[in-house]
Amino acid sequence: QVQLVESGGGLVQPGGSLRLSCAASGSIFSINAVGWYRQAPGKQRELVAVITTGGSTEYGDSVKGRFTISRDNAKNTVYLQMNSLRPEDTAVYYCNAGSYGFGKLYVQAGSWGQGTQVTVSS
Repeated sequence: QVQLVESGGGLVQPGGSLRLSCAASGSIFSINAVGWYRQAPGKQRELVAVITTGGSTEYGDSVKGRFTISRDNAKNTVYLQMNSLRPEDTAVYYCNAGSYGFGKLYVQAGSWGQGTQVTVSS
C-alpha cells in the first residue's frame, strides 16, 4: 500500500556529491526499516545502506565513510547523502522498506519502483 518514490539522481564528476530522496506516501518508519539499493548494468541489485526502525544505520563495504543515510519522520522521507563519488557508483538507485535482520532487508516481491539514475563520469 505504501509507495516510495526516488529522486535526486543526476550526472556528477568523480569526487562530487549528490543527495537522493526517498519519499513515502505514509508514515512507515516506526514499523519498517528503509534501505537504499543500487543496480549497475550487468550486475545484481546491491544493498548499500539501511536505516532501522530504531534509527541505527548500516552500510555496504563499498560505500562506508562516503555515504550517509538519514530520515525525516515529519516529511516521511529518507535521504542518501553521497560524497566522494566514484565512477563505480554509477547505477540506478532504489529505495525500499521492510524488515531488517541478518544483514538483509526483506521486502515485498514486486515492490520496486523506477529508481533514480546516478552517473559519475568526467
